[in-house]
Amino acid sequence: MNKEKLLTLIQSPYITEKSTAAGELNQMVFKVALTANKLEIKKAVEQLFNVKVERVTTATQKGKLKRNKFGIYKRSDFKKAFVSLKEGSEIQFEGIN
Repeated sequence: MNKEKLLTLIQSPYITEKSTAAGELNQMVFKVALTANKLEIKKAVEQLFNVKVERVTTATQKGKLKRNKFGIYKRSDFKKAFVSLKEGSEIQFEGIN
């Protein structure tokens, strides 16, 4: 897989209270492209962060309908990937630009 495809596949870490709690279980949560499959996500995380991935679970979150003074609009759908890391592997986000 080329570097450009890897960088567009994984969009950002998904940081919430629930994903922070999953971090204690050696699991990371990423926001990924809607077209990404589990094998591509596994390869991308292993190559970008130099870690060993045990398992990948994905969930597609549908966009919510929101309302403001201009009318009703819909947020975009997105896909979350729950990446379980093998024992001894760790991803540090401090110092990454």
